[in-house]
Amino acid sequence: MFDIQDLHTYYGDSHILHGVSLAIPRGKAVGLLGRNGMGKTTLIRTLMGYVRPRSGTVHCDGKSVTAAPPEKMARLGIGYVPEGRGVFPNLTVKENLLMSARAGLNGERNWTYERVLDTFPRLKERWNNGGNQLSGGEQQMVSIGRALMTNPRLMILDEATEGLAPLVVAEIWRVIAEIRSTGISTLIVDRDYRKVLANTDHAVVMEKGRLVVSQDSAQLHADPERLAQLLGV
Repeated sequence: MFDIQDLHTYYGDSHILHGVSLAIPRGKAVGLLGRNGMGKTTLIRTLMGYVRPRSGTVHCDGKSVTAAPPEKMARLGIGYVPEGRGVFPNLTVKENLLMSARAGLNGERNWTYERVLDTFPRLKERWNNGGNQLSGGEQQMVSIGRALMTNPRLMILDEATEGLAPLVVAEIWRVIAEIRSTGISTLIVDRDYRKVLANTDHAVVMEKGRLVVSQDSAQLHADPERLAQLLGV
């Protein structure tokens, strides 16, 4: 569905991505692993159009969307859960969710306001609270729910469990598994490599702006020595 080829991205004179190529097949889950500062978020921001690549291509359904602006990428069916959540503090939970509501590319509305509240029962209790009145975990639930309200065909989750309490983390992973089971493609970045590998079909590992591993998730999970070398775990 999405095909990235030979991306080179810079911040000023700093060369961040070095010839990155990655495929995200329809209906599949891909894990993006690597130590901090290896270029994972830059790759996501380049794919989403927040950063323009110096060279390389991004294709969606065989058509070039290289350096397309974020709003166009969103219209192509990408739901983005950014690091830092990005919840609007002056809007209620309901308003945060409904402001992003729209049909999918084929007119489907599988994810409604009611379904999001059923998926996150805690938000049903907090629907009239402002974004600035929510805990970090509740804000993350809103961020994920807001992305689902766009009825995406690809969900990108960048450190969706970072800094959250264990019970909330377990809830987030439950929802990620549910999203995957519905056939939505996912690209997942998270420090818990075990959970990433358990919830994806394929995994890639970044090192200093390059993809150094591209492998079936189960096979990579079964090689702890290699993981320790790559991730320092």
